Amino acid sequence: MEILYIALVVAAIVCAFLAIRAKRMLVAALWLAATSALVAIIFFALGAYQVAVIELSVGAGLVTILFVFAISLAGEDVMTGRRLVPRPLTWALVILSVGLLGWMNLSAISAAPQVTEPSFADMLWQQRGLDVLVQIVLIFAGVLGLLGLLSEAKAPAKEPVTTARAIKTPQPQPKSQPVPASREVRA
Repeated sequence: MEILYIALVVAAIVCAFLAIRAKRMLVAALWLAATSALVAIIFFALGAYQVAVIELSVGAGLVTILFVFAISLAGEDVMTGRRLVPRPLTWALVILSVGLLGWMNLSAISAAPQVTEPSFADMLWQQRGLDVLVQIVLIFAGVLGLLGLLSEAKAPAKEPVTTARAIKTPQPQPKSQPVPASREVRA
């Protein structure tokens, strides 16, 4: 079982690294979704079922959809510029984080007490029912917001004014007929 955990962690790290190194933002968003999905699997395997469901629905689902939508609106312009954090400091922080994570996991494994857990259905609907409902509302709110942004009505395009329509030529008026002399009214 530990080999499975190690494989999932390594796969998540590889996906995260590929998300950082991707040249196109859309590809980076998809690698980030894969990272979130693998982290959700890790949470589920460790017994954190609620966190796994939230990570999968929000991290891998909703956030990915919003990233893809934002990328489609903004375009995929390549950003160039200097680094905000120097490379040696970045690597030092990464090594420190991995070391602390490993130390915390090793100490947690050795001191883990055995506890019995309730069934998934009992945990989901009786103990975490409000969390599940809030999660559902957040997902629907995100989807409705996205649909609202996608379905903005565009104003109908006005017809261009042409010179033939803009300049009205005067139409000839019908000539009045002379009144016959016999019909003249004398006062």
